[in-house]
Amino acid sequence: MSLDEWQKRWVESKNKSDYGKWQLTAGKFFGDPEKDKGIQTTQDWKYYALSARFEPIGNENQTLVIQFTVKHEQAIDCGGGYVKVYPADINQEQIHSDSVYCIMFGPDICGTIHEKVHVILSYKEKYHLITKNITCKHDELTHLYTLIIRPNNTYAVKIDNEVVANGTLEEDWDFLLPRKIKDENATKPADWDERLKIEDPNEPKPDDWDERELIPDPESKQPRDWDSSMDGQWEPPMIPNPNYKGIWKPKIIDNPNYQGEWVQPDIDNPDYVPDDTLYRYEGLGVIGLDLWQVKSGTIFDNFLITNDEELAEKIGNETWGETREPELKMKTIQDEERDAKDEKKQRWKKLEEDFAKLDELERQEKERKSKLRKTLRKQYGLDSTPEQTQLPHPLPPKDEL
Repeated sequence: MSLDEWQKRWVESKNKSDYGKWQLTAGKFFGDPEKDKGIQTTQDWKYYALSARFEPIGNENQTLVIQFTVKHEQAIDCGGGYVKVYPADINQEQIHSDSVYCIMFGPDICGTIHEKVHVILSYKEKYHLITKNITCKHDELTHLYTLIIRPNNTYAVKIDNEVVANGTLEEDWDFLLPRKIKDENATKPADWDERLKIEDPNEPKPDDWDERELIPDPESKQPRDWDSSMDGQWEPPMIPNPNYKGIWKPKIIDNPNYQGEWVQPDIDNPDYVPDDTLYRYEGLGVIGLDLWQVKSGTIFDNFLITNDEELAEKIGNETWGETREPELKMKTIQDEERDAKDEKKQRWKKLEEDFAKLDELERQEKERKSKLRKTLRKQYGLDSTPEQTQLPHPLPPKDEL
């Protein structure tokens, strides 16, 4: 893509005057200086709104594929790397964050906590987020993102031409009311036993089990001058029971009648209405980059919207697939050259190398001692066998006084 080509095709929104600016570049490292040219964000702490028009496409009874590459060569800390697909009749010069779109797809990163792939689909004028958590790539290399929506209401998300998530549109989005709901009229049966453990009903309390914590003092006697008419009936004082064993409890056993926790049963939802056309979109005609980035430098390239799933994989392999290894090699060389100029990193590298040498010396010394011990055992005719106990290492002689 030449500079003139991308500027003619891509339209910057004029909805705001301070949107971030873009440039055409292959970046600091690449697999091919021409093939890897893409559009790059250039200003930190900016909103971006850029879009390109394509021949309107629909997918009735067909597969829909949205594919593009993203390279966060700036080591992004917070910002979007996704695309939005708009209806063909949208005014590109007025695109903004609240513009109605049909599909939003791609990576979104904020720190190390939020690293996800958005898949947001519009259905009956509402946006529905995928319920699965799909983790995106968070490094500085170029990655290929692919969304596939099929006419049988299934989907797949691929990163670098490898499937990372798939399933059905109905199960992984909340487009429809649930097929099943809880039966509000159902109640737990009175005889439903949820007790996992019970006291053993067949274990009797021993006859000599004494549960009395206090007893009358058997050695206490009624005073001679006790007048029952005046003082009331005499009662001996209470003392701790020497035979007290505590409250008797039978042992705990598994409940033979345990039925598990009662769960309210499901019934068919009378309000559920199936829809075989969840997958279908009509009149898609604009792809846009409506983003916020704290740290700029992301490069977008290799945009593709098609009805041919095999073609998308083929083009992915012919673009991203052909330049990823050379790109990695170039980045590795640059990293090594940068690290070589970093004195502190070099000191750490030297320390790690010295530690590795020390580990090797220790290993060699351990091996040398092991061989020497085997030699000594053989000389003394004490080769170790499974039945023999190994002799301890001889202690050094004590110093004489």
